[in-house]
Amino acid sequence: MYLLSDYDYDLPEERIAQVPCENRSRSRLMHLRRSDHGISHSRFEDLAGLLKPGDLLVVNNTRVVPARLFGKKETGGKVEVFVLDYARGMERLEQTGFFQCDCLVRASKSPRAGAVLELGSEEGYGMQARVEQVKGNLFEIRFLGGRDFPEFLKSTGQIPLPPYIKRDGSSKEHGNDGETYQTVYARTEGAVAAPTAGLHFTDELIQTLGAKGIELASLTLHVGYGTFVPVRCKDIREHEIHSELFSLSPETADKINRAKEEGRRVIAVGTTSVRTLEFAADEKGFVQPGSGSCDLYIYPGFRFKCVDAIITNFHLPRSTLLMLVSAFYDRERMIRAYETAVEEKYRFFSYGDAMLIE
Repeated sequence: MYLLSDYDYDLPEERIAQVPCENRSRSRLMHLRRSDHGISHSRFEDLAGLLKPGDLLVVNNTRVVPARLFGKKETGGKVEVFVLDYARGMERLEQTGFFQCDCLVRASKSPRAGAVLELGSEEGYGMQARVEQVKGNLFEIRFLGGRDFPEFLKSTGQIPLPPYIKRDGSSKEHGNDGETYQTVYARTEGAVAAPTAGLHFTDELIQTLGAKGIELASLTLHVGYGTFVPVRCKDIREHEIHSELFSLSPETADKINRAKEEGRRVIAVGTTSVRTLEFAADEKGFVQPGSGSCDLYIYPGFRFKCVDAIITNFHLPRSTLLMLVSAFYDRERMIRAYETAVEEKYRFFSYGDAMLIE
């Protein structure tokens, strides 16, 4: 269960969702029951019928920032900059007055340290940036607009769709990704990828859940580009997980701890919520409020202390996210469930269908 090849499965390319479901909650939902290993199929809008009064859903309220910027180098060549760590860049902005963070840069010839980039569009380049360091395939960049940078990013940047979505995120042909690639409860800016299990919720569904006595609590974990970084180690235990900034409020911690005390289920919406909850939990499953960097790597053998059920999407082969859900259920049964999803023509990955594991 520690070999990378143990987390492989065959996925036809046509099963990778390229556009969002027209109605979020009409996406399909696979229901996995750990108690009897049963599998059933329904729609996400039927979720209230699968949950119990008193269940506590914990969602990630991070909001995706338009982290892709375009421009040119001093030599005139085109350049694309992907802001990888907006949350830490904002921390630095508050402390120093300038925004600086690690980025990915795409250009015909990579810029060197000291190079100045002009960012914006051909209609007008409104921001300069300087490459401070080159660290392998990462570029530490200082954006020279000072405190104007966040507003510039909002007005000029594009939503960074995952690399397996083969279309331009600026196109409106399939809806506005700036809206469809956000959860309806997204509040706190900082992610460069959406917590995609939450994309299936609508305001109406949340009201339906509340009417049944199902509680909602929110935390924040700013999803980083590391979520797409492939595992390259043959032994998965040697992989180094990325760290991401999180925040767990006293109000949310109180809701979680009260649910644990009363024997009610804590259901994590998405692997980001799972990692945050388990990172913050003590041996009895109670959590402490706070904020910091979460670098918890969950793979089979991990003992879950807080999370009782998971709502999640279907994940990439050989990914840390597939390892996490395999740790929660059972690796062999999870792979078989994925094979069933392929046979049943479920839609995979960020804009795809969902799974409830309880």
